[in-house]
Amino acid sequence: MRVFPAAVAIAAALCLAGAAAQGQNSPQAPVMSDEVFKSVQVLKGIPVDTFFEAMGMFASSMGNDCTFCHVKEAYFDRAKFAVSTPKIVRARGMILMMNALNNTYFKGEQRVTCFTCHRGNNTPVREPDLALQYGAFPEDPNVIAFPEYSLVSAETLFEKYFQAIGGRQRVAALSSLVGKGTYEGFDTAFAKIPVEIYSKAPNLRTMVVKMGGGESFRVFDGRNGWMAGPDTPVPILQLTGGNLERARLEALVAFPANIPQTFTQWKVGRTAIDGQEVFIVQGGDEGLTNFYFDQSGLLVRLVRWTVTPVGRVPTQIDYTDHRDVHGVKMPFQWTVSQTYMQMSVALSEIRPNASIDAAKFNKPAPGKSDR
Repeated sequence: MRVFPAAVAIAAALCLAGAAAQGQNSPQAPVMSDEVFKSVQVLKGIPVDTFFEAMGMFASSMGNDCTFCHVKEAYFDRAKFAVSTPKIVRARGMILMMNALNNTYFKGEQRVTCFTCHRGNNTPVREPDLALQYGAFPEDPNVIAFPEYSLVSAETLFEKYFQAIGGRQRVAALSSLVGKGTYEGFDTAFAKIPVEIYSKAPNLRTMVVKMGGGESFRVFDGRNGWMAGPDTPVPILQLTGGNLERARLEALVAFPANIPQTFTQWKVGRTAIDGQEVFIVQGGDEGLTNFYFDQSGLLVRLVRWTVTPVGRVPTQIDYTDHRDVHGVKMPFQWTVSQTYMQMSVALSEIRPNASIDAAKFNKPAPGKSDR
């Protein structure tokens, strides 16, 4: 695992592990990048959560952390992120070049991104790589475009999934879930701290992380999503676009009966994760959501791409340690990997059909940063 430790200073702002609610909260206009980060010149007018996804694209493409471009003092002082550096100036020019290429040669489609040329290197490689040419080519299972596999249908794979986890009847019998365990990630320096998760059918979810500087809330209320706490760049961060959709999908995984109705079109493919064959079932909204099922039928991975001004950026959620809860197999551990951070949750208990106060799924109160 490649770790970008300096990304903590801003990356902790967006460990978006979905959440919950009742739909009574009114959506508001999200805070834009140039309202929060005053030195922004090129990536203006985009929601703050999308802005961080764009920053993650840069980190992943360059194979480095935030202080590769920003001054190193920014690791301890957020205000220092506004300090301009030669690399930041260069990056602004590269974004303009990328946009010009896409507009001129690809009718404005995002065919060329930072990753297209850099691929994890500070400097794009210009010479042929014989080891790559004659060696085994590594296959990335997280792909949007893949050959369609027609010997099995999405409906068949979903039915196998329901049978693997206990059957549709038992899944439908679950109305709520309360889980407790530990959370660890970049924002905790990988120290394990308490976490509580509240879920209510069909798609409400709240995660409360007990951080040293106060509680961090990640909430999805069935329509809207927010983050608030000591780890956010603004007092309350509203989720938008792909991040909001991912929060919705995460909430659905707890009560998966409605997953097949999430999209109207599905595409099936085959790949491998850690040497084990899996099926990909891809949602039809421009192919931005992949579900991965192992040979037993269990859901082992969910990938959702977020569209940003600098390209599509993935979030990967790996589900493991499936255990029986009220006759339904559920993952007790999952890891969320994003281009700017990584976090894991390991539950010690899940209580089914527990009574949950509806207020748990309300929009959280604005948090206070401890940075």
